Amino acid sequence: MAGELKVLTANLGMKGTTEIDAVMRRGAYEALIKAMTRMTPDQVLGEVKAANLKGRGGAGFPAGLKWSFLPKGKDKTRYLVCNADESEPGTFKDRLLIENDPHKVLEGIIIAGYATQSAGCFIYIRGEMPQGARVLQRAVNQAYDRHFLGKNILGSGLDFDIWVARGAGAYICGEETALMNSLEGKRGEPRIKPPFPAGYGVYGKPSNINNVETYANVPAIIEKGADWYNSIGSADTPGTRLFGVCGHVKNPGLFELPSTVTLRELIYGHAGGILGDRKLKAVIPGGSSVPVLRADQIDVTMDSAGLKAVGSMPGSGGVIVMNDSVCMVRALHNLMRFYAHESCGQCTPCREGTHWLELLSGAIERGEGREGDADKILSLSKNIMGRTICPLGDAAAMPAESFVRQFREEFEFHIREKRCLPETMRMTTIYSA
Repeated sequence: MAGELKVLTANLGMKGTTEIDAVMRRGAYEALIKAMTRMTPDQVLGEVKAANLKGRGGAGFPAGLKWSFLPKGKDKTRYLVCNADESEPGTFKDRLLIENDPHKVLEGIIIAGYATQSAGCFIYIRGEMPQGARVLQRAVNQAYDRHFLGKNILGSGLDFDIWVARGAGAYICGEETALMNSLEGKRGEPRIKPPFPAGYGVYGKPSNINNVETYANVPAIIEKGADWYNSIGSADTPGTRLFGVCGHVKNPGLFELPSTVTLRELIYGHAGGILGDRKLKAVIPGGSSVPVLRADQIDVTMDSAGLKAVGSMPGSGGVIVMNDSVCMVRALHNLMRFYAHESCGQCTPCREGTHWLELLSGAIERGEGREGDADKILSLSKNIMGRTICPLGDAAAMPAESFVRQFREEFEFHIREKRCLPETMRMTTIYSA
């Protein structure tokens, strides 16, 4: 089993990593200096595009290509947004980066600002992360003191500012257009697209949105080059990924590994195997919104191609491990409670669909299920997917459909016998309103 490859997490566990002097002694901001003194904005953009850096927020869209969508020209005011509204159940990687190495994130943002010639960046951080917000704001102040932010940074001609904005704890605000509405002081509801943020974003200006881990990758790409970055991981998903493993494992935590690591290696090697030496039953490999896998499906690489082959996706890198004590009906009901509660209610398929998924899964779990209810969950999921303004509907429908398809016999047992399988016990609640 290959060991961790620490690029993004190299400073985690070290002393003073929130202090700019300490991290500069370890090489922080050298990539920014290189970019602004030895490269043009187009060269920086080209290097990120050549590295094929995929977005780490869940969608996996190439970051450099996304940056290139922003219109050019001095007459255009452009903004960047850093999505730090990490609210996907099972995901905690961005919080650890922010709280332990904020300058790596800031450096990546400023380099992106130089490449796109943007006026500034809004960092939208989840309201339940007060420590992260304090650490970020202090790091921003330190960057201003060192003139890495402000007017004419490093003589490059770029004027660039960063503002830290606190969210109010809405899962929907992790969606990029709902996030922008919230930034502007509006209700956190998704916008209908088009127009896309690259044409009409924050305050009506062209905007680019990436998540924390995506920006944190940029300094290493500029420092070591696209060829180096592409030598790590798979062609499908180059570079390292941060995997947050939680649930029934002996060694839960954050692991930085190439995307070529298999799910089996991640669970039984890095995370130490199943808690209590019980049998593995199910794994959600990329945060709660991606399809669940059975124990016999874990011999796959953790990139997009590998997980797609077994009907799932990498998502946000949050790996939720469940042993054979878990009732899959109850686990699904907990998830559906979350999504029904977090739906903004703007569009009917999501507002009504998530509510009915919660009701159906809850009825089955309580022993009130009826024959045909499992098929109703599948039908509901089908009628939600692809029919909502934003991906929240899909985020609820995909796990709902996969839970029933992967563990159909358990759902039918619940409906028929009005109880859990004998070998399962009640799982600790994932979410409660």
